[in-house]
Amino acid sequence: MTKTPIIAQKEPYPVQVLSGKSYFWCACGQSAKQPFCDGSHKDSGFSPLKYTADADRTLYFCGCKATAKSPLCDGTHNNL
Repeated sequence: MTKTPIIAQKEPYPVQVLSGKSYFWCACGQSAKQPFCDGSHKDSGFSPLKYTADADRTLYFCGCKATAKSPLCDGTHNNL
């Protein structure tokens, strides 16, 4: 049985990231602190994905949890 994450929203989350800072993207879709992990995945079989920013800039983190380029949006939400 393949686990399917919950779609948190069908659009990306724009986030101003800071160079050198690590972010933990919610892969399960259950976090109340989207797009980041709050521990809600416990016992779900999902784990957050660590992303370390390489520059100060705005990135678009996936909200639908179906991207092929985790944790960033690749436009997959347009086909859901």
